[in-house]
Formats: sequence, C-alpha cells, structure tokens
Amino acid sequence: MTTWTTAHIPDQTGRTAVITGANTGLGFETAKALAAKGAHVVIAVRDTGKGKQAAAQMPGDVTVQELDLTSLASIREAAEALRTGNDKIDLLINNAGVMTTPKGTTKDGFELQFGTNHLGHFALTGLLLDAILDVPGSRIVTVSSNGHKMGGAIHFDDLQWERSYSRMGAYTQSKLANLLFTYELQRRLAPRGKTIAVAAHPGTSSTELARNVPTVLQRAFQVVSPLIAQSPAGGALPSLRAATDPGVLGGQYYGPDGIGQQKGAPVVVASSDQSYDIGLQRRLWAVSEELTGVTFAV
Repeated sequence: MTTWTTAHIPDQTGRTAVITGANTGLGFETAKALAAKGAHVVIAVRDTGKGKQAAAQMPGDVTVQELDLTSLASIREAAEALRTGNDKIDLLINNAGVMTTPKGTTKDGFELQFGTNHLGHFALTGLLLDAILDVPGSRIVTVSSNGHKMGGAIHFDDLQWERSYSRMGAYTQSKLANLLFTYELQRRLAPRGKTIAVAAHPGTSSTELARNVPTVLQRAFQVVSPLIAQSPAGGALPSLRAATDPGVLGGQYYGPDGIGQQKGAPVVVASSDQSYDIGLQRRLWAVSEELTGVTFAV
C-alpha cells in the first residue's frame, strides 16, 4: 500500500471542520491541511488573538471561535455560536489538550487534565451533535495518546485526584478516557449510519504539549527526539487520515506505523485491552453525563 500523506486527502470543498486547540502544534497542522483542501475550517481556541494569528498563516477559509475547554459555560456558548454560524458540521476534531500539568482544577472544579482532555470534549461533542448527526460522511475524531497504555486507569473512586495526585497518572487517565468515549460513541452512532467516531494519536511529536514535563525529562527528550520524534506535521497525519480517508471505519484508532508507534505513516493501530472494556466505556459515559450535565441524542 502507498504510504498515506496529505496528498491523499480528498477535496474538502463544501465541508465544515471544527478543530479544537488549532492555534499551534498538531491542531495547527491539521487545520492548515484541511483548509488547503478546500474545507471551511473553524479553529476553536481559548486565546482568540493567537487563533487569529494562526488563521492568518493558513490558506483558504479559516475562522476563529473562542472556546475554553476548562469552562462548561464557555463550551455551551461556543457550541451555540457554532450551531448558529454553520448550517452543518462535517468534521469535529477534538484535538486540544494539556499534559502532565501541576495539580489544578477547571473552572467547574474538575481535575485539570481529566476536565480539559475528556470532560470538555465530551460536553462539546454532545452539544454539537445535532449539527453533525444527519450529515452524510460526518466524523468525530478524538485525539488520544499512546501514553494511555502507561498505567492508564479510570480512578472512579477518586476521579478528580483529590486524595493524591500524579501528573502522569492523571494524564494517562484522561487519554484512556478519550478512547473509552470514542468507542462508546461509535456504538451509539452506528444505528444511524451517517456519522462515525474515530480516534487517533500522533506518536511522539515535538510540540508545546510537553511544556509541563519536568525540565530534566525535557532535556533528555531534546537529545533523543531526532531519533524517536516526528514533526507536528507528521504527528497530525493520523488525525487527518482518521478525518478524511474514505476507507476509515467507525471505532478505528490511527497512529504511526513505526517502532513503538512513535513515528511513521498513519495506519490502524490497537489500543489497550482496557480501552475495549464495554463496561468501563458505559460507566465512564454515565459519569461524564452526570458531571457535565450534557446528554447525547444517541
């Protein structure tokens, strides 16, 4: 099979793509590639000033929507604006995220990484779903991480890490949650037959996401990154393939094909055994609805 690149992205004219966290890194490269293929791209970002600067560097039709994933109020406002401003949404790419942050909470009191990476995108997806559901060929792509395999577990007895806190533990929990959410969402979407849910991960990519990693680890990464990491443009390829390849199936997971899935061409990969646990998927879904107050029309 020919190695998949952005040259394989079909014409996106007439399609609307909403991408969270697209002012830098993977999201920026994803948005730029879709805009270059003719899509109307909306980059949903917390800092609209930076968003406008990013949009100015992209070709085609790119607009900016304010969105703070740490605030359910902001998510609701953004979803309303996106529904009002677009007659349909063909692609929702849940890309934004934080990694290994110091202990903190969102504006609604959720642990920062779980609240941003999972609950924020869960709420946004649910609130936008009526603009996506009946659009032929529509997709919801959620960006996870191969780090979900690094001891990731859903700590239902302490979801907000109030008793103790591990930067990496909280991160891997949030990335496992991304996959559990995608697989349960796909199961709910399947009977309607028009929209699919897909997941992707970038492998190891040199982006600002790792800015909260301890300094000693950052220095070590700088030494080995030429060997194991790929550029943001390379890291965006799994998301782009998941979003646009006509052969993609609902519930698939895309990542690099290299050693340890750290870099390489985007292909279908397997996630952890735990991520396929239907009981966990359904339990997390129910808890997420309760915490966010957002229910889905599927």
